[in-house]
Amino acid sequence: MNQTFMKEKKILPLVLSMALPMVVSMAVNSLYNIIDSYFIAKLSEDAMTALSLVFPAQNIITSVAVGFGVGINAAIAFFLGAKEQKTADLAASQGVFFNLIHGVLLTILGLLGMKSFLSMYTSNTNVLSLALTYANLVFLFAPVVTVGITYEKIFQAIGWMKETMVCMLVGFVTNIILDPLLIFGIGPFPKWGIWGAAFATGSGQVLTLVAYFIFYYRKPRVVHITVADCKPDASILKRLYGVGIPATLNMALPSFLISVLNAILAGFSETYVMVLGVYYKLQTFIYLSATGIVQGIRPLVGYNYGAGEGKRVRKIYATGLVLTVFLMVLGTTLSWIMPERLFGLFTTNATTLSLGVEALHIISIGFIISAISVTTCGALEGIGMGLPSLMISLLRYSIVIMPAAFVLSRIFGATGVWMAFPIAEAITGIASYIIWCKKRKSFIMVS
Repeated sequence: MNQTFMKEKKILPLVLSMALPMVVSMAVNSLYNIIDSYFIAKLSEDAMTALSLVFPAQNIITSVAVGFGVGINAAIAFFLGAKEQKTADLAASQGVFFNLIHGVLLTILGLLGMKSFLSMYTSNTNVLSLALTYANLVFLFAPVVTVGITYEKIFQAIGWMKETMVCMLVGFVTNIILDPLLIFGIGPFPKWGIWGAAFATGSGQVLTLVAYFIFYYRKPRVVHITVADCKPDASILKRLYGVGIPATLNMALPSFLISVLNAILAGFSETYVMVLGVYYKLQTFIYLSATGIVQGIRPLVGYNYGAGEGKRVRKIYATGLVLTVFLMVLGTTLSWIMPERLFGLFTTNATTLSLGVEALHIISIGFIISAISVTTCGALEGIGMGLPSLMISLLRYSIVIMPAAFVLSRIFGATGVWMAFPIAEAITGIASYIIWCKKRKSFIMVS
């Protein structure tokens, strides 16, 4: 199938056609956790706290799958742009195989290590029991998640954005239907509580994967996934992991950050842990929508880079940045005009609600400038520059925010943790733009 539209179509219509389905897809993806949290919050605050504690570990599954998937995505787009079909097929096949292995390993590690991990953050036996109940089932679905995300990244690399959106919608609709039925035992369905939420999410993930299979085997194939091509190839794996490892670390850093912040906040009150957990549910909707823009431009950047279209790479980046800024402006606006309604989805406790509104007001100050680092990381990954992207994420999630949160919490209490967020975004945004300006000089110029 001819993919030359990626370097021939006008930039803005091209970016919109690729990005908008991904914005919808990422928004839908973020709703998995939000929907779970909404219904679980109606069980008890202990159940909601349990979900907040599991989230960082649960996010590791997605981080590994998406991170390695980014490496697959970048490789396929580059090879197709360079007209190396066989190499693109090898990248797709080995990508599926190795991400399946990642999923199996994550299942084993999750089942063996979750109790020890969760025990570091709570001594409440009820919270711990609820958290383990949810986590153990979630990790059983890890191989399904990793393979499903691999197909997602392959579809994105070849421009199948609408198909990706449909597959994600299948999973979301399944989850939103099953959640209340299985949590509360509506009608003939069993009352499984927090376990039901995990089962509903897993069921949605299974059907998403089935939908990917249906599209792949029924449409004309741009890349070919075969058992024969799964045989490890050193040069291919070097390229996949060369981008995939930094991208995985990029994705995993928020989980590490949340764990560190949970440890700081737990010293004040478990209520703050819940507030942070709720905030991350809300911010995933904003940031995953912005990530949809990045998902749309990443294969375009990779394809045009592979085809030697340096000028188009820079124009695609600029267009993606403008669209991401727009989404962040929207997120900031919502955080200020309706914070009570947003946090009120997850708690009716007046104290928790008040603390949540304060946190959202402070943290959202950094949303707009964060668009620079989000877009830059995605563009750098698209052209295979995983290490500079990782450096930006390290700056954003570790080097600045963790020490700032620790120091400021000693001065301003828990509020100091919220203050660290916009400080980190401002510093990282400036650094990201400087890095991009330096790296873009290396692009091939085509008149």
